[in-house]
Amino acid sequence: MNGAGGVDTARFWSLLRELPAPEDAEFLYGADPAGRLRTANLRRYLELIARGRPRVMLVGEAPGYRGHTVSGISFTSVRQLTARPGLITGDPAGDGFRVPEHPAFGWEASSAVVWGAMAAWRGALPLFWPIYPHHPHAPGRPASNRTPRASEVAAGAPVALALAEAFGITTYVAVGRKAEAALARGGVPARPVRHPAQGGARIFTRQLAELNEELAGPVE
Repeated sequence: MNGAGGVDTARFWSLLRELPAPEDAEFLYGADPAGRLRTANLRRYLELIARGRPRVMLVGEAPGYRGHTVSGISFTSVRQLTARPGLITGDPAGDGFRVPEHPAFGWEASSAVVWGAMAAWRGALPLFWPIYPHHPHAPGRPASNRTPRASEVAAGAPVALALAEAFGITTYVAVGRKAEAALARGGVPARPVRHPAQGGARIFTRQLAELNEELAGPVE
């Protein structure tokens, strides 16, 4: 079943699975146990987010080894998977995600900042996804991050745009310059915001709050 809360994500999944991964990048949604867990979590995430009918998409750069690579969900680490109440549903029992039995990492700084900003978000939560969906790492070191190459970003952009199209996204927020440039090359204007890593947390949070006020209107 390819649907996510009534959203047809079949093309997204097809493009994601067809995108080749070089030796220094990891395809996260394979048939191995970790891949199946990530797939289940991503499907659950898309289903939950679809219920709110989001029109905003936060487009990141690539999965990080402490967050997305463990959870299967962009800007999300084990800490967010296990949050009580659930960060998406508000359910006291959590959002119903699967958690690795022995996760290599339980926390990621960028995930904490992004979800911290979401705590004050008014309206439907934005959809999260990276411009390059595989995990780029240093050769022979899966527990590391490297910047995706220009060719990888270009190849991954159609996957992100297919997901955005399925959800009917109208506002794109580029988290970092690579995402902004890739969307621009595809003819998609995006609002750039500072990446929360490397000292950008405060600026990112302020920019997200300003965008939310613009979209939802000032608090009365």
